[in-house]
Amino acid sequence: MPRPTAAQLAYGSATVIVSTIAMLLLSQTSTGLGVAVISAAALALGLLVALTVPTPRRRGRHAAPTGRQGAPEGTSPATGPARADAEHPVHH
Repeated sequence: MPRPTAAQLAYGSATVIVSTIAMLLLSQTSTGLGVAVISAAALALGLLVALTVPTPRRRGRHAAPTGRQGAPEGTSPATGPARADAEHPVHH
């Protein structure tokens, strides 16, 4: 399982804190069972939010190839350096 990103941790934590406070204030519960149920619901909501935050796409080895690999720019592995007139023919 990949590690969570900073955005996922921040959004999840903020969701848990804000939703816990909001539900406790709205329900006006004072029993231990009520606080436990609200805390569990807030934790589940925070986990849901953290898992649905879009993750950034990585660019690296798994990126789509953009051209010839292993050959320097302007060269071909079979023929050597490319000529400018071969790439851009002039039409008179």
